[in-house]
Amino acid sequence: MKIKKLSGLIAAPFTPMHADGSLNLEPIGKYADYLIASKITGVFICGTTGEGISMTKKERMLVLEEWVRCAGSKLKIIAHIGGNCIEECMELAKHAEKTGIYAISAFAPSFFKPGNAEILVDFLAKIAAAAPSLPFYYYNIPGFTGVNIPVSNIISVAKVKIPTFTGVKFSHFDLYEMQKGMRMDEGRYDIVHGSDETLLAGLSLGVESAIGSTYNYIPEVYLQLWEAFKNGDQLKARELQQVSVEVVNILVKYGGGVVAGKAIMKLMDIDCGECRLPNKVFSPSEYSALKVDLEKIGFFKLTTQSI
Repeated sequence: MKIKKLSGLIAAPFTPMHADGSLNLEPIGKYADYLIASKITGVFICGTTGEGISMTKKERMLVLEEWVRCAGSKLKIIAHIGGNCIEECMELAKHAEKTGIYAISAFAPSFFKPGNAEILVDFLAKIAAAAPSLPFYYYNIPGFTGVNIPVSNIISVAKVKIPTFTGVKFSHFDLYEMQKGMRMDEGRYDIVHGSDETLLAGLSLGVESAIGSTYNYIPEVYLQLWEAFKNGDQLKARELQQVSVEVVNILVKYGGGVVAGKAIMKLMDIDCGECRLPNKVFSPSEYSALKVDLEKIGFFKLTTQSI
């Protein structure tokens, strides 16, 4: 497969849910329109931010179908189809291929953990083979999966065993390891930056695209950061990255990027509901406190796109 690299900002959308935790597809149309108008180039569906691992196979299929219906002609759609059950992952891959999306991705199984790159790639290869026409990205997120096999080792095996292997969604702070992957085979593979709060560091290493959750609600900050970097204005780029860090600090205070991020979307009038257990449910008092903390850093002035 000829590798075409992604470019620009790719949002990892939240999955809207009703108060009882059931799936709510209705907000996705409005959500998609907002991201398109925000100059986002793609979406990474049902990943960590989208709580894909907490959803049934059927629910993940329905969410993907709705994003395809609402934005399939305007955004590059990547479906995360990873999990612990290889048969279900393969079924998700087959379904994704039928929808005609751009690519698929999967992280390592997190209960029975593969002990080395060969075993992990054997697992991923079966999944990727179920959708032979779609580019395949390995989703490296050891902080959640507990699988911390060097990406360079994975690439060395995957390029032989996975014909559709395209690259890596690199959601880790080990930029040394990310750079090794970027330089393999003369830069052949698409290494996508996955840590919003270190985007500037990724740009300095040559990344061409980034997937993240905060791109859902402050894409302008990152677009300006990217432009400042291209123009050689490092001072402005660093200042904008610090804005990102301040937002992430608030996310950490209120339970992390998924829990607090969903709450932020509600404050911005795209109500994605609450998270499923074991993620916590946001209380009314937490919404009020979150809004105050966001106002203190001028958050609501950071996004100019009307919702």
